[in-house]
Amino acid sequence: MKFQGGFNVLLEGRPEGLVKVMPEPKVLYLPLQTKRFNFSDVRVTEGDNVEPGEFLATDPDNYSIPLLAPRAGKVRLDVAAGYIVLDEIARHEEHPHTDEDEMSHIVQEMGAGGIKRYKLLNLGAWEFFSEAYSGNVPDPLGTPQAVIVSTVSLEPFVARGDAQLHNRLLQFTRGLEHLQSLLEYQPIYLIMPDITSAFATRVREHIRGYAWVKLIEVPMRYPYDNFNILARKFGLKKEAGPVWSIKTEGVLAVDRALTMSKPCLLRILSVGGPRVHSPIHICVMPGYPLKKILDTYASGYDYRVIINGMLSGEMMAIDALGVDSECRGLTIISELKEREFLGFVRPGWDRQSYSECFLSSLRKNFRERFTTAFRGEGRPCVSCNYCAEVCPAEILPHRIHKYLYSDLIEEADASRVDLCVQCGLCSFVCPSKIELKQQFFDAKIEIEQEKEEARLEALKREQEAQESAE
Repeated sequence: MKFQGGFNVLLEGRPEGLVKVMPEPKVLYLPLQTKRFNFSDVRVTEGDNVEPGEFLATDPDNYSIPLLAPRAGKVRLDVAAGYIVLDEIARHEEHPHTDEDEMSHIVQEMGAGGIKRYKLLNLGAWEFFSEAYSGNVPDPLGTPQAVIVSTVSLEPFVARGDAQLHNRLLQFTRGLEHLQSLLEYQPIYLIMPDITSAFATRVREHIRGYAWVKLIEVPMRYPYDNFNILARKFGLKKEAGPVWSIKTEGVLAVDRALTMSKPCLLRILSVGGPRVHSPIHICVMPGYPLKKILDTYASGYDYRVIINGMLSGEMMAIDALGVDSECRGLTIISELKEREFLGFVRPGWDRQSYSECFLSSLRKNFRERFTTAFRGEGRPCVSCNYCAEVCPAEILPHRIHKYLYSDLIEEADASRVDLCVQCGLCSFVCPSKIELKQQFFDAKIEIEQEKEEARLEALKREQEAQESAE
């Protein structure tokens, strides 16, 4: 399988493969909003006592995916806006909180397969699924054309597959079997890194007898683990139906929900970056206090925390209190408050550059201590073509940028800005410091809105024509 573009950003502070279980917190701060979910339907009231796995809230726009209570505790709704706070935390035995009447109804309507999907939804496993092309949550009762399972995480820094699978290979293969039981003839593509190691060999041997799993090995080059890119490479057409995609932790959540009928209440996060004194993976629950994590691992002050990867993630809000249910990693870099004196005359021995114009191009690969420094002023596009060279979607970002800069939205659409996978490489390599990733994201939203408005207008005219004919 041939990939285009891609580039590995070597950031200092790569987390070790070991996983440390963090101490039990005294208070949990569960965010009601994440990147994909808005848990607006709150199911609890002030002062309620809840048990582990009990519904705190649901997202009515995403198949009522629940926000589960990670521990027993007392609900506080007025402590922090946008959060459900649990205090008086206690570690009770976990029990599934399901509606028996609804379960019997599902058995009558959909059989055993319906029960499995119901469990995945209500026990917190379905939130690990996404649709490969849109990134949205797929319909839990729908039928995919294929399932892509990836054990590869190449962006610095999010929780890696080897850390997730440590001592849990049996649960992973069992989760694959459960996934297959939800399908008919649809294939499951298992993505593995194209490397030789004892652990990778063990995984390959474990799944060798699964004829329904198609093992695909990809180079260790970012962003070849992107589900959108993989779906295109497999020839899966967007119009042919949804493509379910799921990472290692999602398969383990499927196993926990369907084998043990227990809710998925823990997350493994990476904590890495130049400002982390001991980069590591940690096991926490949603709502775990961010301050406690940062006080434990961040060194010094004046740092910036990026959630879910340096290139495609987002800066942590100043008022953020707890880990959200979709968080996969925290990357901590230095926040520079002053300009670097005579930075433009420095030869760049300790800095990476895609252009190879820094002195560091004479060195072997090294991990850089990235900061928030802009490294120069923003300026117009110079058509260097670096963005096109690294683009895994095989589009021409510099051309699309010029169209958007000139408000030529139709030309940008014709140049397939919709194929952008938001990997962030074009922005990273751009010597003119142009925020191409954000520009393309905004353009795709604008194009979708215009197309929807045009569709509604055409539908309105058609209805008016029918009414006048009658």
